[in-house]
Formats: sequence, structure tokens, C-alpha cells
Amino acid sequence: MPQRHSYLLAGGLLATGTLCGLLLSHAAVGQTQLEGDMATSAAQERVRLYDALAKEVSDLEGHSKVLKTAIALVGPTVVHIDAERPQVPGRPARYNGVVEEAGSGVIVEQGGAFYVLTNRHVIKDHELSEIAIKLHDNRQINPTKVWTDPETDIAVMAITAPNLLAARVGDSQRVEIGDFVLAMGSPFGLSHSVTFGIVGAKGRRSLSLGADPVPYQDFLQTDAAINPGNSGGPLINLRGELVGINTAIASNSGGNEGIGFSIPINMVMVVARQMIERGSVVRAFMGVGLDKDFDAPAATKLGLPRPYGALIKTLTPGAPAVLAKLQVGDVILEFNGATIDDDDHLMNIVALTEVGKEVPLVIWRNRRATHVTVKVGNRSDYATIPVAEPLRRERN
Repeated sequence: MPQRHSYLLAGGLLATGTLCGLLLSHAAVGQTQLEGDMATSAAQERVRLYDALAKEVSDLEGHSKVLKTAIALVGPTVVHIDAERPQVPGRPARYNGVVEEAGSGVIVEQGGAFYVLTNRHVIKDHELSEIAIKLHDNRQINPTKVWTDPETDIAVMAITAPNLLAARVGDSQRVEIGDFVLAMGSPFGLSHSVTFGIVGAKGRRSLSLGADPVPYQDFLQTDAAINPGNSGGPLINLRGELVGINTAIASNSGGNEGIGFSIPINMVMVVARQMIERGSVVRAFMGVGLDKDFDAPAATKLGLPRPYGALIKTLTPGAPAVLAKLQVGDVILEFNGATIDDDDHLMNIVALTEVGKEVPLVIWRNRRATHVTVKVGNRSDYATIPVAEPLRRERN
């Protein structure tokens, strides 16, 4: 009995070990199969996610096609500008005693002829033979005629060549803060570069643009990257329309820091058309000297509900403002339907008005609004308008 018991016990132990081995073998197979199923499931999940992402991205790609189309339309109208001249004393020479400057431009059509819009500072003091315009297809041409306006930093160059394409001119008056825009040009000589951003502000004025004063300013501000070499290139909206000419950057380093400035295309075209048609720019004049210290406390003292408008400080004898019976102490609140922000705003909007036009004004006098009409004259017939001391900024 003890032996049987021992045997049975031993036999029982042998039977139990065999069962455990079988169970472990089946568990290993199950584990392998489970891991395989999990791997398959993970792979299927990745495929599912890729398919879902592709579907979602297709909608986004449909929207991004807008950018691609706008770039494709405007790209052939953007030019790279190289200008060089013998070294001027006090200025650094970049190559063998020759000063080289580079910028950008955009082709527009006016009266059946083609012109390049750019900044004056890109081609300033250069002869026609010193200005090389490189087209989108790498052809290089020289301008046949150049006009520049130092008071807005706008330049226009007449060009002739086969198969030229012109950008569509938009309406910068319709541009709003938050609109998406594209900046195109040749930053650091890298021609036909494109950056993307939004309009961050409108009506930026009193910026210092290097050694030459630019009294008439009404810049669009954008965070689309603008760098040295972008000067003169186009700022376009998502419709592929030209809404500005890139001109300057606010920078401590000399490069893009997210604040660039573009001249609104409406302002550019008013100046460009006059230079093309007349050979020079004729600016309107009212004959008012404005108080640059007019601020919120002064507005409150006069009874204005909020600080805005331009306060008349002096009047030019015999000028249109005198003939319209404007008075020292009047605050001009509106000019031709446009609400006036400050004195710089009024100066710009008057300068862009057609000479001889009768313009309705809203003025603040004796603590109430009054309507008057002024017929603007030609500024060249009167004394030069004084220019305010601008803030410091850097031109690109």
C-alpha cells in the first residue's frame, strides 16, 4: 500500500507534469497568435487612419490650391531688378569697386503698354543702362524710361519685350485686417520667392525710411516675411490681385522679424498714372497747417466724443481752405466721405485727390459737426507742406 500510494502519487505527479507541458505549449501558440492579431489590427488601424487623413487633407488641399493658383498667375509678372554703378565715396563696394543693389518689381499694363512698378530706393541714382530687369523666364532687359517719386518712394519703369504678362491690379481700399496675403520677390537675391501671412494693420504712417524722407505714407502692415531684396515686389491677395508694393521692414537685425510694410496699390497707381501721363506727380493742396500735438485730452476739451480728426493750427493766405471759410481751431473729421484718423492721414488723402475737385468735409466747430465744401488746389502753387519728424524704422 505505501508503494502503491507512492506510485500513485508518483504517477499522479507524472500525469500533472505532462498536462502542464501541454498547457504551456498551447499558451505559447495562443500568445503568438494574439501578438499576430494585434500586429494585424495595428496595421489595419494605421491604414484606416491614413485613409481618413487623406480624405480630410483632400479638403485642405482644395483650399491650398487657391494659393498655388494665385502664385501661378502672379509669378510670371514678378521681376528681379539688379542695379549697379561705380562706387560712391562713403558707400561700401561689394564687387571690384562697383556698388550692386538688388530688388524686385511687378509688371502692370497701362494704356496698352507695359511697366514695372518698384520702389524708388531700389533704382535711385541709376542710369537706364545700369538697371537690369530679369523676367520670370530668365530673359534680361533694360527699361526704356524711368520715373521716380521721392515723396512716396514709388518708381515706374517702361519696358518693351515680347510675350509680357501683367498682374491684375486689385483695390487696396477693400483690404481688411486679417486678410491672407502673399509677398513675392527676391529676398537676399533669391528670385521668385513667396511668403504667406496676413494683413496685421492698415494706415501705418510716420515711418523713417532711411536717409531720404518719405512724407506720404499709408502702409499696409503684414507678417508675410519681407527681407532685403523684397523691396518693390508685389503683395497679393488670394484672388491673385495686386494690393501693395512691399517696401520696408521694422527690424533690429536687418532681417524679417514679422513686421513688413507695403504701399497700398491704390496709392501706387495714382502716382504711377500721373508719372506715365504727365511725367511728374501733381498733388492737391488745401492750405492748412495741422497740430501734431492734437491728442485725446485736447479732443475731450473740444467736446469730441472720441479722439480723431486733424486740428487746424494755421491757414495759408488765399488757399482753398481760406476760400472755404475754414478756421483755426476747426477739427477736420471727414474728407470726401473718409473718416480722418489724424493729421498724417489727412495729408495723405488730400495729396491723392484730383486737383480742382470739390470735396465735402465734416468739421468740428463750436462743439458740433458742420458740413463744408472745399475745392482743392495744386500744391505747387503754394508753400511746401511741412513734414513731421518720423519714427525710426528700417527700409529693406
